[in-house]
Amino acid sequence: MAKNSAAVVTRFAPSPTGPFHLGSARTALFNYLFARKNSGKFILRTEDTDKERSKKEFEEDIINGLKWLGIDWDEFYRQSERGEIYKKYLEKLLNEGKAYFDDRAIRFKNPNKKVVFNDLIREEIEFKTNDVGDFVIAKDKDTPLFHFAVVVDDYEMGITHVIRGEDHISNTPRQILIQEALGFKTPRYAHIPLILASDKSKLSKRHGAVSLADYKKDGYLPEAIINFIAFIGWNPGDNKEIFTKDELIREFSLERIQKGGAVFNIERLNWLNKEYIKKLDAKILEDYLTGHVPDNWKKIAEDNPLFWSKIVSLEKERISKLSDIKEGAAYFFETPVFDKKLLFWKKEKDIIAVKKHLEKIAELLSVLDEKNFISREIKEAVWGYAEKEGRGNVFWPLRVALTGLEKSPDPFIVAEILGKNETLERLEYAIDII
Repeated sequence: MAKNSAAVVTRFAPSPTGPFHLGSARTALFNYLFARKNSGKFILRTEDTDKERSKKEFEEDIINGLKWLGIDWDEFYRQSERGEIYKKYLEKLLNEGKAYFDDRAIRFKNPNKKVVFNDLIREEIEFKTNDVGDFVIAKDKDTPLFHFAVVVDDYEMGITHVIRGEDHISNTPRQILIQEALGFKTPRYAHIPLILASDKSKLSKRHGAVSLADYKKDGYLPEAIINFIAFIGWNPGDNKEIFTKDELIREFSLERIQKGGAVFNIERLNWLNKEYIKKLDAKILEDYLTGHVPDNWKKIAEDNPLFWSKIVSLEKERISKLSDIKEGAAYFFETPVFDKKLLFWKKEKDIIAVKKHLEKIAELLSVLDEKNFISREIKEAVWGYAEKEGRGNVFWPLRVALTGLEKSPDPFIVAEILGKNETLERLEYAIDII
């Protein structure tokens, strides 16, 4: 009899042979959500019987990735530590004549029967197993292969529902044949759609399919990743788009998983991540962002907390992932270098006029007291002159002089953050290059 007696027991069973990717994370999430929704048990099992390809660092990558996402498990197993269990069941099949040694391997004696099972997503699926032949289930009594180890583990661990990618559909008939030969109850199967690129081709690195660790390094938040992958091939049936993990547990159902390929959309992930960033507590966001800037910037930020706080407040609405801060805030830490042609507003070609505007701005700002060098006072100081000469003609070169960019936040706020001395130095630099 199976050891676990929970009403619902699911498992995530990755092979530690490569980096942990979003597709695998989604499989883990669906199993986790279904188990938690049904007050059941979620098991993590690393299928590491391939000794040549399985690596400890990949197992650690999987475990760390799941912990980062907040997907917790109730039990953990490694197939490499379960050799005696597999051996017992291999001997049972051999003794009963349901398996035999051949060419230094153990083959399962195929009864060549039709296998029919009801997939919870794809409904009834039927296979004729005649063309499968007598397939190999172990190299020897101590070295079981995938199909056999999976069947034994699912039984021993009391797995009630196997939720996995549709690429495993063709594996199911072999596993059912082994289950029947051993007298095991067949779990319920649910084969979820694979994740496809926007052009419906197989997802690859060129589409943005990188490891979960890479997404973390880029500054995606775990809450955003969870929300994003939950919606790849599933939806709650309404227009709500942002869900906490607890809300996903309440709403999740296998019935709402689609049959067709689920499309990966990096723009949606970026939008979701941006929404979660905007919800972060200011201090937490400041701390997060210091992990995504060069060490010399980090030192400046830590030594000048108010300076860093103002930068983060300004950039918060502009970043889609935490690593964007490195590009977005660069001009606060490094004096921008730019072509003087960038100082021209639209069709303005009069370099003498541009120089005059910059000199006048510098003159108007130089009389402000350092304590009053705030965005409101800065704006008031130059506004009258800009109204007279043309706001674009005046404010455009001011923006460029301070940031070196065509698009940037409000130049008056930028000037406040930079401070009076740095603002005047940058204006002087722009005047000099003219």
